Amino acid sequence: MSTPEDTPRPEPVAVPLIHIGAAPAGGCGDDGCACDAPEDLECGLDPALAQLLADAGLDPVQVEDVAHVAVQEDLDGGIDVTTAATVPEDAVATGDFTAREDGVVAGLHVAEAVLSVVLTDEFEVERHAADGDAVRAGQKLLSVTARTRDLLTAERSALNILCRLSGIATATRAWADALEGTKAKVRDTRKTTPGLRALEKYAVRCGNGVNHRMSLSDAALVKDNHVVAAGGVAQAFQAVRDRYPGLAIEVEVDTLHQLREVLDAGADLILLDNFTPAETSEAVGIVNGRAFVESSGRLTLDNARAYAETGVDYLSVGALTHSSRILDIGLDLRAVDATGADA
Repeated sequence: MSTPEDTPRPEPVAVPLIHIGAAPAGGCGDDGCACDAPEDLECGLDPALAQLLADAGLDPVQVEDVAHVAVQEDLDGGIDVTTAATVPEDAVATGDFTAREDGVVAGLHVAEAVLSVVLTDEFEVERHAADGDAVRAGQKLLSVTARTRDLLTAERSALNILCRLSGIATATRAWADALEGTKAKVRDTRKTTPGLRALEKYAVRCGNGVNHRMSLSDAALVKDNHVVAAGGVAQAFQAVRDRYPGLAIEVEVDTLHQLREVLDAGADLILLDNFTPAETSEAVGIVNGRAFVESSGRLTLDNARAYAETGVDYLSVGALTHSSRILDIGLDLRAVDATGADA
């Protein structure tokens, strides 16, 4: 029996990594970009696809980098040995990305970006759904006609991201539906997958949720450990206000006493940590519109409505990004004959 060490590794497939800021081979000349992409977008992806990603609030270069990492992780410096052995080199097929269950789709253009870093020849894309759409089991979402080998090599990388983002959008929509008719919005946290925060927070938006801060630098959130380090909740708040006077500051409180302290100090948003619905209602009454109020902890879909009806502005749900199950989406292959028609 041979061991992995005894088996020579196949030659690696040519999937060049386009680094941020680097010009793609053959895409841009010495005098600047010749691909008609908007000036604020780096070359690499198809300009039209890059613009669609930008319009959705995503950085096309970041999406492209994620796509390359996903594909290279799957190939691990080698090639797709099963596909190379079973699929003729000149074979062409159409792959239908199809929902296997009901849900909300997110990440279709991201999946296209993953495909585009593998599909070296020209390929055709037919879009049947848009991000944020509620979809049914059996519904086609995206159809791609390309070299069969390339399509199968890119399949899992594209599906991993598409299923992950669609699962987040589906879970978020369930929360948003539970809050419908109240002023409360469900929003995410920074409990995201490293490297995928922008994509996962985008999926939350696709599910009708709203985003909390994207990073540690764009807003302040004073939590219990900051309170301990600063010697008190009011002291922690004032320290941030003094250092960053123009920054929005949210403060986490555990008691109504702390709530009154930070409210009098001028907090912009107050996070009620592990309050019951009754306690939350009392807290909202104390605030009386002087700050935004967010609930965190103890939240479930079953009690979401009770918290929303207290008058809070937000429900903070880290589970949207750290615990959502995927939405089951598959790729169904259709062979294409030499004329381009389905075989």
